[in-house]
Amino acid sequence: MDCVVELEKHKTVDSLHSPSSLRISRVREQRKSFGASPRRRSASIRLVGRHPDVYEPCDDSFALVDALLADKANLVERRPKLCLEVGCGSGYVITSLALILADECHAQFFATDISQTAAQVTRETLSAHGLQADVVVTDLVHGLEKRLAGSVDVLLFNPPYVPTPEHEVGAAGITATWAGGDRGRVVIDRMLTMVDSLLSSKGWFYMVTLTANNPSEICQIMKKKGFASRIVIQVILMAS
Repeated sequence: MDCVVELEKHKTVDSLHSPSSLRISRVREQRKSFGASPRRRSASIRLVGRHPDVYEPCDDSFALVDALLADKANLVERRPKLCLEVGCGSGYVITSLALILADECHAQFFATDISQTAAQVTRETLSAHGLQADVVVTDLVHGLEKRLAGSVDVLLFNPPYVPTPEHEVGAAGITATWAGGDRGRVVIDRMLTMVDSLLSSKGWFYMVTLTANNPSEICQIMKKKGFASRIVIQVILMAS
C-alpha cells in the first residue's frame, strides 16, 4: 500500500499506513479542503529519460505526483520560490512539480542524486519537457546545507525504502534505488535529521514510505520537532 502523508507544523498527527509519501511542513494556519480534483499536468512518461541503472517512474512515483496535484491549490497559495527533490532518479517527479507550478509561480528548482547517471537522465527528462533545473550529484544534500538552509519551500523525497540487508544500501546499480536496509529506514532516518534545517518557514516535505518503515513512528519523530501529519494519498498495490 502506498500513501502520501502530509506533515504540518503545530497540528495533530494522524495515523499512517503502508508505503506513504509524507508532506512535512511548517504551515501554521488550518488548511483548506481540496475540493474538486485539479487538472492533471504531470510529466509525460514517453519523454522521461531511461537507463538500466536508474529507477523508472512506478506506482510510488505516481502516488507522489498525485499528492502534489491534490495539493496544487495550497502549493500555489504559498508561492514557493525554491523547490528541491532529493534522489531525483529519472526526473519524473521534479519535472511534474515544475509543470504543476509553471503557470502559477516563478520558482527555482533543484534536484540531487548520488548517481551521476541519474542526474544526467533527470536533465534529459527536464529538457524533453522544455524545463531547466539545477541538478547536483551528491549524497542527499551534502555540500548544499548552507546554500539551502531555511530556504526550501517544497521538499520531495522518494527514498530507498524497501527493507533489505544492510550491505545492499548504497550498492552499485539499480539496487541502490530501492534498498533501504533495516526496516527500509537507513536512508529515510538520515534525511529526517535534515528536514528542519532545510525547510523555510512555509515549507512542506513530501516523502514516500512503506508500512514496513513504520510511518507512525516517523511522524512521532517529526512531531517532536514541531511537525504534524496527515495522509494525502493512499494506494493499495495489487500483484498477480
